Amino acid sequence: MNTETEYRAVPARRRWAGAALAVALSGLLPSGVAQAEEVEADGWRFNATAYGWLTSVSGNVTAKGQTVDINAGFFDVINNSSSVAAFNGYLEAGKGPVSVYGDLVWSSLGFSKSAARYRNPLPQLTVSGVANAQANYTMTIVEVGGLYELKRWAPSEGSFTALDALLGFRYWNNSVTANLGATITADLYNMGFERSFGLATARSGTLQWIDPVVGLRLRHQFAPGQNVFIRGDVGGFGLGSVFAWQAVAAYTYSWQRQGYALGATLGYRALSTSYTTGSGLDTQGIDLILHGPLIGFSIRF
Repeated sequence: MNTETEYRAVPARRRWAGAALAVALSGLLPSGVAQAEEVEADGWRFNATAYGWLTSVSGNVTAKGQTVDINAGFFDVINNSSSVAAFNGYLEAGKGPVSVYGDLVWSSLGFSKSAARYRNPLPQLTVSGVANAQANYTMTIVEVGGLYELKRWAPSEGSFTALDALLGFRYWNNSVTANLGATITADLYNMGFERSFGLATARSGTLQWIDPVVGLRLRHQFAPGQNVFIRGDVGGFGLGSVFAWQAVAAYTYSWQRQGYALGATLGYRALSTSYTTGSGLDTQGIDLILHGPLIGFSIRF
């Protein structure tokens, strides 16, 4: 009798021991959601975004020593520009805490007489009847760099906050054309001016330089598919431009598909730079703040 009881008790003890072992292991192993998140974090991530930057401009541009102050809102810019908005392309690829990115901006901006005012000319020129001026500014900006996730906070499932450090380089390629609506008494040819239709046109030629850039990016996911980020950076430091800074904030809502996600982005971007080269009548430069809303679409996989 005792032998049979002990025989029957052995399987029961084994079943209880197996159950206890399973519970213990389940506490040590991550859940299915955690495992999926870990695989996603350890795998490659890609994000490609195309968006328009509805740009307003304030500051000044200089060509052939002639400086034009600019204060143009978005509607004034689109009425006088060959492009309605600055078109951006952004690509980011990452694995684990490390990411690399590239950003492209191209725009050709025009400013009317009401938005561009001509400063007092250089002493070498005699100008009468100066009121306003017309100006055109063409810019190409290419930025490449790397990001490293410094810290991540995940207070609840599906929500997190992350802080990234940023290091990169921003290449500027610019040209400025100023049409001076004035009667100028000078040797325009020797000063590099062009004369047509009663206007003296000053062209800067190509202005190009490279700025080192350092900054931070703060990301927050409210819930899967709803993300916001804030980025700030500074650059130049006299190595390219005298000084440059940027601030961006954007919200993205994503729709998950099989193997990828489509997103719509709405935000605001401000970018400033100050660069000058040459002296006297050879002075060329820009000192501008470009700012305005961002509207874009992205694909992430």
